Order: sequence, then structure tokens, then C-alpha cells
Amino acid sequence: MRLLVVEDEEDLVAALRVGLVRAGYAVDVAYDFAEAEEKIHINAYDLVLLDLNLPNGDGFELCRAVRAGEHGQRVRIIMVTARDRLDDRVRGLDEGADDYLVKPFAFPELLARVRALLRRDGSAGRTAVLEVGGLRLDTARVEAFHGERRLPLTPKEFGVLHYLMTRPGHVVSSEELLEHVWDEHTDPFTNTVRVTVGNLRRKLGAEGVIETVISRGYRLKELG
Repeated sequence: MRLLVVEDEEDLVAALRVGLVRAGYAVDVAYDFAEAEEKIHINAYDLVLLDLNLPNGDGFELCRAVRAGEHGQRVRIIMVTARDRLDDRVRGLDEGADDYLVKPFAFPELLARVRALLRRDGSAGRTAVLEVGGLRLDTARVEAFHGERRLPLTPKEFGVLHYLMTRPGHVVSSEELLEHVWDEHTDPFTNTVRVTVGNLRRKLGAEGVIETVISRGYRLKELG
């Protein structure tokens, strides 16, 4: 899953990026309102972590613009801010934020809130553990199993499997995987998706779990 961190505190951005990448997420960063607006308009994000006090703009305004459909996508938003007054919390939720977290916060709580929002529309379950056929993915512990066998996955292999497991039986294109599992620094003409899926198949050790649908993409079969 691909996240955008909108925050102008560089030390906090660095810490968030490290923690979120370790948890298996692709992370882009915007340090001000204009940069955030541009990236949300161009890229497909699953979730935005949005500070309210931004250079050259206001987080409430950006949230309102996203919810009005001005940027062409319905993205989940967590406002992460030092503004802890009740009226700010109420306004944030009224402007369309899905959640509101006050600084300073414990990183495990932030991760739990991210996981909860990303599960909201998922078809593979509403807990931290996804199960499809013989596959089990624990998004809290960042662990994957095929039957009782633990899978030694890289962060990108984990991300691809996570994305496919939220859409079992559906064809997912290479472009969609690239948008949601890799960050903005990835070469769009790379063959990294094909290589990662090939490595993931070998680690699954089962024929046909991930199907290639010619000219369309990949599909996770619901095997028992």
C-alpha cells in the first residue's frame, strides 16, 4: 500500500518514513501544501498522513479539496497534528478526515490506525490478519504464511502479496501494483513488478497461486 506523508518537520518525516517502510508500506513525502496537492493529483495513494500547519497552505483546505473530488481520487486521510483542541478535532472530521491523531503520538498507535483504515474497504477481512485460501498475512507483525510454512518475503514481495490478497480473484495490472506498492522514485518503465511477482511465486512454492492473465496483469486464486 502506498502512503503520502504531508509534513514539514524533517526529523519527523525521516522517522515516519523508516517506520512505515519497515511495516511494508511504500512512502512518498510532501513538505508543503503545493507539493502535496500536486502529488495527490498525479499519484494513486491509499492513505494520506496530513499535518494541518503547512507552509503556503492549510491542511483543512487540502482535505476539503480532496473530499470535493478536485484531485480525482477517494483517498483515506489521517490528520496528524499538534492541534489538540476539541473544535479542531471536530472540524477535521467534518472536513472529511477519516481519523485525527494528536502529536506527540506512539508510532504503534499510528500504525494500528493506518491498518484499520486500509482494511475498511477490503474484501479479505477486517482484522490485521488476512486469509485467502491457504495464505495468511499478518499485517501487524509483517509476517506471511502458506499453510504452516512462514514465507521469507522482502518488503516489496510482502506488499505485492498484501495488495493481491485484498483483491482475491480480481485481475490487477502491473501498473496498478507499481502505483500502490512502489514509491515515486521507481522507474515506471522498470520490470521490477514482473521480477518481484516471479520471486514471490517461487517462495509460495505452489503452482498457479498467482496467475498471469495475458495482457492484463495478475490474479490471486482462492485455493484451499
